[in-house]
Amino acid sequence: MKTHAQAVIIGGGLAGCSILYHLAKLGWTDIVLLERDELTSGSTWHAAANIHGLHDHNNTTRIQHYTMTLYKQLEEETGQGCGVFQPGSLYLAQSEEREHQLRLQEAKARLYGLGFHEISHERALELHPLAQFDDVRCIMFEPDGGNVDPSGVTMAYAAGARQRGAQIERFCPVTGTEQQPDGSWIVRTEKGDIHTDWVVNAAGLWGREVAAMAGIELPLQPTEHQYFVTEAMPEIEAIGRRLPSIADRDGEYYFRQEGNGLLIGAYEEDMRFWAEDGTPADFGHELFEDDLDRIMENVMRAIDRVPLAANAGVKRVINGPMIWSPDSSVLFGPVPELKNYFCCTGIIPGFSQSGGFGLLAAQWMIEGEPQYDMFAWDLARFDDWADKAFTRARVRDQYIHRFKIHFPNEERDAGRPVRTRPAYEMQRERGAVFGLNAGWEHPLWFA
Repeated sequence: MKTHAQAVIIGGGLAGCSILYHLAKLGWTDIVLLERDELTSGSTWHAAANIHGLHDHNNTTRIQHYTMTLYKQLEEETGQGCGVFQPGSLYLAQSEEREHQLRLQEAKARLYGLGFHEISHERALELHPLAQFDDVRCIMFEPDGGNVDPSGVTMAYAAGARQRGAQIERFCPVTGTEQQPDGSWIVRTEKGDIHTDWVVNAAGLWGREVAAMAGIELPLQPTEHQYFVTEAMPEIEAIGRRLPSIADRDGEYYFRQEGNGLLIGAYEEDMRFWAEDGTPADFGHELFEDDLDRIMENVMRAIDRVPLAANAGVKRVINGPMIWSPDSSVLFGPVPELKNYFCCTGIIPGFSQSGGFGLLAAQWMIEGEPQYDMFAWDLARFDDWADKAFTRARVRDQYIHRFKIHFPNEERDAGRPVRTRPAYEMQRERGAVFGLNAGWEHPLWFA
């Protein structure tokens, strides 16, 4: 194992391997990734791994488009399959507000040259003959939507990095990180120490624990998340082609084809936190006990969409952990109070965004500045005011409202107030409507 390196990436999941690949691609090859278990351990291996290009945030749209186009390039470059399926995605609007949102995204797609356009109900039935769309106001089709293989993508990043000289050490738990007087770092492991210029925390479920080694407390909280795969359905096999996935945000579920069955998942109201006091060090490729009753209300709406699913048995249930930040966006960038310590933790739609964040991390570390404005993702948006109680309340709100339509300048009440000034109660009694800024409550207007 190396004893010196330009950068040490801690975490061998999707994010860590993407950063390793992009650092090597941009010219840093004296780098090493440390993984306490096997690559993909934690939350990467069991992900549904859906991919889509559009997002309400413009720069997120850019990085998702980059990520989706990268996967086939990775396959050609490395010979490692990423399991890319792109039969397209159907986006449904049952409400007027959702229709407005989809039409806004259609306009944005034209701006970025992406495929996303309205189709008729008849065309939707041609694409997905097992579904019914009688209650739908508007249907958009994204031709490039689909899914990938979680392990395949991660291994492709790793292969591309190795081809350029990067090293990966598996079964190498990190036991400490210590900054030296000159700003460099000692990363301590069970296999020995590495002296490095940069530390990258891409530890995913263990992001809190790795951060604590450097004296940092990151506002992160894992939750359980469930989806299940049905037994093979002869009706799907008879179609003889891949069916498009369906994104029914008003129905609060998602599903797509998996083999000759269906994969159905949901973000349920009755959610569950996990590992509130810290992720177990020996957790790896485990899953939690099935609890489909929690998502059954959502599942029944999915079955209403594809009635034949009611006759299919359940082949397997995946109930695994995800790790969230208070606003469900990645905690990304250099830690302000530490030199050369970079974080990339808490990516929820990782398979749509991993390539983009890997590229931006490499640009920021090597060139000093990434190509996009990082305000929405910069971990400096949170400070010690974002304590465990705030994080827990916000993560619950983000999880159960995952598919909610969010509007400009929206203020969310969960976890508030955190910081108040002496005039707060007087202002509240006089009808103040408050906004949140760096944890502080401040009056926006009086009603």
